[in-house]
Amino acid sequence: MAEPSLFARFVALVGQCAVAIRHSGDGLRQPVYGTTPAIPVAKPQGKIPTLKMPTARGWEGDHKPTAAKGLKVNAFARGLVHPRNMHVLPNGDVLVAESMGERGTPRGLFEHAMSATMQRAGAAGESANRVTLLRDADGDGVAEQSFAYIENVRQPFGIALVGETLYVGASDALLAYPYEAGATKITQAGKKLMDLVPGGHWTRNLIVSQDGTKLYVAVGSLTNIADGGMAVEENRACIHEYDLATGQSRIFAGGLRNPVGMAFEPESGMLWTVVNERDGLGDETPPDYLTSVRDGGFYGWPFCYWDRVVDDRVPQDTAKVAAALQPDYALGGHTASLGLCWLPEGTLPGFPSGMAIGQHGSWNRSKLSGYKLAFVAFENGKPVGLPRDILSDFLSPDEKYSYGRPVGVALAADGAVLMADDVGDVIWRVTAA
Repeated sequence: MAEPSLFARFVALVGQCAVAIRHSGDGLRQPVYGTTPAIPVAKPQGKIPTLKMPTARGWEGDHKPTAAKGLKVNAFARGLVHPRNMHVLPNGDVLVAESMGERGTPRGLFEHAMSATMQRAGAAGESANRVTLLRDADGDGVAEQSFAYIENVRQPFGIALVGETLYVGASDALLAYPYEAGATKITQAGKKLMDLVPGGHWTRNLIVSQDGTKLYVAVGSLTNIADGGMAVEENRACIHEYDLATGQSRIFAGGLRNPVGMAFEPESGMLWTVVNERDGLGDETPPDYLTSVRDGGFYGWPFCYWDRVVDDRVPQDTAKVAAALQPDYALGGHTASLGLCWLPEGTLPGFPSGMAIGQHGSWNRSKLSGYKLAFVAFENGKPVGLPRDILSDFLSPDEKYSYGRPVGVALAADGAVLMADDVGDVIWRVTAA
């Protein structure tokens, strides 16, 4: 990665100085996890919020993440271009969405600092706008074949297959493509089924309902706390339900600032998602979260968070606050939990059934959080206990560099756990040691 410019270094230093001043009197902060988190009182940070992000370095030689005891990790595929999310096809081929945030035009000193920081961290730049097909034909746990499966899609992320139709969530549309088993390329243009508004939180994840009749489409907010008003947030910060037979869509659940990963819990049949909460209120306030998603449910954004704690920076709607549902499980502040995958019991030795969560990692707190593949156990359809690490050590010990950043998680056809790493440009594969 190229060295940052002098201006980029300067504006990044502004953010770092703000961090040091703001937290000079703080003690060690404990992460806010679990079903009953002790969330610190909000400390609004004003126009210069905390800005801290490691420089993207990548993995060199045999260096790789640390797997939990009893597990091992290998590179399923290398040399990708910012891999974000995956879908495993019935024949075992793995589709990978390669995309990243688009460069915008910064306004003001902080936006310049944020833009420079994101580029240095490998989080913004020229998007590949591609879905790649990976094939492990000999079954040795390493994909030896790679094909440009779909090209020229604006920031693809979600991928879902229903029968002979492949669906892709681009940042500006829900698209449908004809699927042929075993094919290594789709040349036909995608059919637009639903317009989506690009920009802001741009990932558009997809999951198919358990009966195969509907698609759920996750759409994040444009801004942090509806800074531009609620009109520009229409049809955002929510999960849409799209009926495959009728082509009709509706908002299934709202008030979700940036829902990304989605998975079904098989015992209850409930849809679950991981949500990135708002910025500018402190290291652990409010926590990102894992929650079940109720039909018609409203989860507070932008008016309030967690157990109806009002955000005083936002013009209020008392009826919305009163209707807000409390999330199920706190994941710590600003972990940027993006990937979500249900792991049946026995998938990984020593781990019960539960959710694997790709935590992309923070850029907006004084002590970095996330940067791991985490696991939350479930009992009787609900999360229990504290998170555990499946993969860790994506950061240098001094937090100056990131070797990788976890994103999407999927189960391979052979039962291995796959995780996309968009800084390392790797798909990691986790199995029993």
